[in-house]
Amino acid sequence: MASHVACTLFTLHFILFSYLCTITCGAFYEEVTEAIAIKRIEKTTHLHFYFHDIVSGKNPTAIRIAGPDNYAFGNTMMADDPLTEGLEISSKPVGKAQGLYAFASQNDFCLLMVMNFAFTEGEYNGSSISILGRNQILNDVREMPIVGGSGLFRLAHGYALAHTVWFGEQGDATVEYNVYVSHY
Repeated sequence: MASHVACTLFTLHFILFSYLCTITCGAFYEEVTEAIAIKRIEKTTHLHFYFHDIVSGKNPTAIRIAGPDNYAFGNTMMADDPLTEGLEISSKPVGKAQGLYAFASQNDFCLLMVMNFAFTEGEYNGSSISILGRNQILNDVREMPIVGGSGLFRLAHGYALAHTVWFGEQGDATVEYNVYVSHY
């Protein structure tokens, strides 16, 4: 008899606990039904622009915030680099590359890129994409993942192809970007 009562109490406790947990969790999140998500059609956009990283002169767009004074392991830079439509820095601005990059390899020149490309021109004005990945700067073309975005690029994913077109003696660089971003 005692084991039957204990079993009943255990079952009742389990049912009530499950019910209370459902009520508590239900206020924290809401499941979106597939029918709503299907109404959106994903599209892929190709963006082409130039990234200008200026570390020299009176008005650098990237500054060292941590690490040794040379371009070596641990050196970390904070950037607010212009993005332009054409190769020249004087060409039409289309946005800013804001974030940081750090030399993350002890054996070769590889950067950890944590960067937002915030667009200020045309249809994508006010939207941004986020890059988080490895940039092997000595390779001719590097591929980095797009891990998210905002505005028209909300829920974005894709990849960015970077190609250095100019590298100056003082460390300044111009990088061509071809970005393929899928979004709704």
